[in-house]
Amino acid sequence: MRRAVARLVSTTLMLMPAAVLAQAAQDAAAAKRKHGYWWYETPPPPKPPEPADELVKPAIPPMAQLATWTPPRIRKLIEQQRDYAATVLTVDAVADFWRLQDFARRKARAFAGVTQLAMLQHPELNSKSANPMVGDARAELNAQKDGLRRGYLRAKSGEFALVMFSRSTCGYCRVQWPILQRFQEEMGWQVTLMDIDRRPELAVRYGVEITPTTMLIRRNSAQRMVIASGVETYPNLTQMSYQATRLLSGDIRPEQFMTGPGEEDGFFDALANGPVAATDPRALGGDLVSSALEPQP
Repeated sequence: MRRAVARLVSTTLMLMPAAVLAQAAQDAAAAKRKHGYWWYETPPPPKPPEPADELVKPAIPPMAQLATWTPPRIRKLIEQQRDYAATVLTVDAVADFWRLQDFARRKARAFAGVTQLAMLQHPELNSKSANPMVGDARAELNAQKDGLRRGYLRAKSGEFALVMFSRSTCGYCRVQWPILQRFQEEMGWQVTLMDIDRRPELAVRYGVEITPTTMLIRRNSAQRMVIASGVETYPNLTQMSYQATRLLSGDIRPEQFMTGPGEEDGFFDALANGPVAATDPRALGGDLVSSALEPQP
């Protein structure tokens, strides 16, 4: 037995590269060597103390030169002057800090003024053209959007439906259910109430954890989407139903989920002036095609 072990060790050593054997021998010798002062090893020199922060007064250029600086450079100077003033606490240092702050304030106000002028000369960059602030015009715009939203949802009443998951002990569910019934009356959709206390397998199947949960489903399809968790107002429920229906129908891409009725190709359409995401087919050299969500299992 001992001879077999000896032959195995000898064969292993023969197969090992010479460099590996040399490194192993050096490691073994280093492990046996003594370390420390009493074995005539010079102790390492002490680490030098870390230098203290040097207090340097920032050089503030004339305002004419400061006006040519970029905002990051100005911000860095303001921070340096702030730290210096907070350290020395002199009236002059603090006053210099606030002079720099005043310069930054005036520069920001100048930028805002030029921005307002640019908005007047280029109204397509101004949200007021798509969302007027005047009361009468705003009311008219909201009425127009409501009409477009209502017409779209009514046209989809035979294709989509709403399901509200509830519990018999859920007080919030008793508040949300009449809101869904109003939606049913005005939009002509089918609205269903599911009690997950009686059918707990539905909560597991659809991933429902809180009640009420309102889900939009597409008939004869596995497509579905949660549009409300908890109590939701009627206007918000209608808007979310509209957006979710358009998304599942392929009328909009996910990047356009906040694009309201009548806002397509306008200021509030994220894709109006071209792609903004790498997943947009136009960014890949293709055409912008319908991209309905894939059916979920």
